Amino acid sequence: MFIDALLDAWMDSVKMLPFLYLAYLLIEWLERHHGERIERALAGGGRWGFVPGALLGCVPQCGFSAVASNLYASRVITPGTLLAVFIATSDEAVPLLAAEPSQWPSLVALLLCKAAFGMVGGVLLDIPLRHVLPASLYGGYAGHADEVDCHEEHEEHSGIFLAALRHTLEIFVFILLFSLLIGLAFSAVGEEAITTALAGMGLFQPMLTALVGLVPNCAASVLLAQLYIQGAISFGSLFAGLTAGAGVGLAVLWRVNPSWKQNLFMTGLLWAVGAAAGMLLHLAGL
Repeated sequence: MFIDALLDAWMDSVKMLPFLYLAYLLIEWLERHHGERIERALAGGGRWGFVPGALLGCVPQCGFSAVASNLYASRVITPGTLLAVFIATSDEAVPLLAAEPSQWPSLVALLLCKAAFGMVGGVLLDIPLRHVLPASLYGGYAGHADEVDCHEEHEEHSGIFLAALRHTLEIFVFILLFSLLIGLAFSAVGEEAITTALAGMGLFQPMLTALVGLVPNCAASVLLAQLYIQGAISFGSLFAGLTAGAGVGLAVLWRVNPSWKQNLFMTGLLWAVGAAAGMLLHLAGL
């Protein structure tokens, strides 16, 4: 059983490698040639920063949510802008879905929904809720966006092709591992039994995947994407997990922002938005 599961996982993972490498090559190019421009576009948004935040957050750029956390801690962007970036960020799920041509329609739907929910979440937090929330929870933008301090050193890569290859191989290990574990689970318990159990969770499925998404590690988005590709979870549940998942953004927020109340509020809000959005899509039959 183990050998069969390993062979299946290997074959499925290897087929993704060319597409995965091309996806990470594009990401590396964006980071190197347009990274600072994206950061400044986000920082210059002011009170309406949730609009560029939701759009730019969809750009598959590693560490973008971490930059947003630093800008928020520096009081350069609003909480709504930070929330919009977090919602729009999909970490490793974008290159994984892009590596499967059969999943391209789902990828387009994911990015469109991410941008839409990011803007809605940002505008609600920055306009009506801004007058309700206490200042201790709100934080963020202090009325100007002249100084952009990322608090981070940008890593220098030896070369765009080698950097893309290194990232591809790192994620390939995650894909192979999770594909193997999912294959073993399907073989031991039965694919129908697992999918039936997950489907039987109903509206609780997006709530669970939103919790998984809060894990500040690319492994969470890899796992969610693999479960979706295998048909174990719905699109709504995938969206819930990836909406709550902000990559390393949450970890950076807790490290650089001194207010634990603001950090806890943003973490809880991110889970609530992810779970609610996932349940809406789940009810819509997606």
